Amino acid sequence: MWKPGTFEYPIPAVMVSCGTMEESNIITVAWTGIVCTNPAQVYISVRPERYSYNIIKNSKEFVINLTSDKLAYATDWCGVRSGNKYDKFKEMKLTKQKANFVSCPMIEEAPVSIECKVKEIKELGSHHMFIADVLAINAEEKYINEKGAFDIGKCNLMAYANGGYYKLGEKIGKFGFSVEKKKRKK
Repeated sequence: MWKPGTFEYPIPAVMVSCGTMEESNIITVAWTGIVCTNPAQVYISVRPERYSYNIIKNSKEFVINLTSDKLAYATDWCGVRSGNKYDKFKEMKLTKQKANFVSCPMIEEAPVSIECKVKEIKELGSHHMFIADVLAINAEEKYINEKGAFDIGKCNLMAYANGGYYKLGEKIGKFGFSVEKKKRKK
């Protein structure tokens, strides 16, 4: 048994873009998730001393960019380097893409970008939680299947666990498969 801590793994490792198309930053966040379905809400938790904290606090918006195995290096680099010293888009050769509803850029190389508007900031301790409404979800066409649904298996998304990054594996079930009735053979 260990002392109480944060050991709920795996969790997403996302790149959060903030600022404007002209003056932007990327912060890597692992403390992120879904808050509510209706209305669609998500959260990110950020330490107040991080460079992006005040950008998000003042603008009240950000974009959560999901990461893939191809973005692993950039994801890590953007998490350990400060935006007050580096232009992270330029350094990591990432492309700014205009969002539909927020001023901050999306990361074109990300398989999915979620445009968010801050609704509430909760000061929790080491991190402050930005609870935000989801304004739009943007996904590349190549990640949409023939039925028009998002196919997560095509993205090679990655997760973070206990100091490491991991590529997500194969699908092993679907919602409700444990109680699904078997079709009878005739």
